[in-house]
Amino acid sequence: MISSLTGTEILSGMIAPAVLISASSSLIFSTANRLGRIFDRVNLLKNEIEGIVDGRTSYPEERSVYLRRQLKVQKKRAGLIQRSMAALYTATLFFVASSLSLGIIVATESSASWISTGLALVGGVFLFIASGLLLYESRYNLKFIQGQIDFAEFLEDKADKKNLDRQPKG
Repeated sequence: MISSLTGTEILSGMIAPAVLISASSSLIFSTANRLGRIFDRVNLLKNEIEGIVDGRTSYPEERSVYLRRQLKVQKKRAGLIQRSMAALYTATLFFVASSLSLGIIVATESSASWISTGLALVGGVFLFIASGLLLYESRYNLKFIQGQIDFAEFLEDKADKKNLDRQPKG
């Protein structure tokens, strides 16, 4: 069966995993950026906690509850991102193995072409898993953003009440 393949068919069989490797690489890059943003956000939350401990912030009880919730969300997100990165690297490994195995199979004139197909399929499964984890993680990002908005609205309400209390009563 392999001997009946033309050079173009062999080349296209080796390029297909390369396209999937490229897709995985793009996801790895964007996922690494997401992890970096989580790190930055956790540092900002840590600074706010230090502000509470030092007594530099208003509404320390409410802010403490808010920060605890936000840190919990970021911890969950970081775990999901780490698992998706592992799945993406595993997918890349299988796609590279698929491409290499096809080259070896052709070079040795073996009839085990099912090996490269199987490796590519396993890589596809890991790519699917990673995509699912990233989708799930994006929901936690929305939770984080909603928490930020809720706390900003809380602070805005407190500021409005202060301003009303300061206005002279006529």
